[in-house]
Amino acid sequence: MKKAVVFGGSGFVGSHVADALTNSGIETTIFDVRPSEFINSKQTFIQGSILDENLVRKVIEDKDYVYHLAGQADIEVGFENPKETLHLNIQGTINILEACRQHPVERLVFASTVYVYSDSGGFYRASKQACEIIIEEYQKNFGIDYTILRYGSLYGPRADEKNFIHRVIKQALLEKKIEVGYGSDEKRDFIHVYDAARMSVDILKEEYKNVHIILTGYQHISRGELLHIITEMLGEDIEIQTIQPEIDRVHGHYKLTPYVFKPKISRKLVSSEYLEFGQGILSCMEEIYEKHVK
Repeated sequence: MKKAVVFGGSGFVGSHVADALTNSGIETTIFDVRPSEFINSKQTFIQGSILDENLVRKVIEDKDYVYHLAGQADIEVGFENPKETLHLNIQGTINILEACRQHPVERLVFASTVYVYSDSGGFYRASKQACEIIIEEYQKNFGIDYTILRYGSLYGPRADEKNFIHRVIKQALLEKKIEVGYGSDEKRDFIHVYDAARMSVDILKEEYKNVHIILTGYQHISRGELLHIITEMLGEDIEIQTIQPEIDRVHGHYKLTPYVFKPKISRKLVSSEYLEFGQGILSCMEEIYEKHVK
């Protein structure tokens, strides 16, 4: 049986990727600084930091696949703590690469972001750009095969308050209002975390070795359209309030597209099967209702 470790496997995306690996018959270990709420009986958990070189090396030594979804992924936190964000994301990635160098693996899968294409995203984006370049150099010099996944706007079960869709649905259900801090014309290609996790395992195929993959949704939806979809599905009068963020860092987020011209080549992975957006929103509503309202 093949073995995999998911660094950051207790988080929103990481926990779903771990489940997708387990469901595909791969023996899966979750590595995270905090215990997983979602671990199942077929999975193993190890608590630790990607800054712990010795522990990272020990965990990787018998693995076939290494999924790196750990680190600091919040744009606002990156602005507030640039040194810590850059150190954790970049040094943590180097520690994983060094472990893969000492104990060769079939594939390193790195979770990046579509923000690498843009001038938005601040220090979070900068750390991901640096990591992508470092991973590419390790492949050229040491033969560590990789797949870089550039995730778009994710939503679905297990998200927290940092996730826009989770936050506005929870506000609508509990407070009968939605507070938004950015313009309603901002657009995103939302992708359900179930689809993203499944496709994060599909890319272990040979054709996706040493390439960059974009994982985004199928519908280009503005925040305004999203809010109308949510209020219509709830069938209630929900007040929508536009507020000024406490810290004016709207420039850290892109408005219509993350892309600016940069000579980087990537492929967009499109699945013929995906969760329809309305069904995806409904799954979020059901989870939040069961957890916070019922």
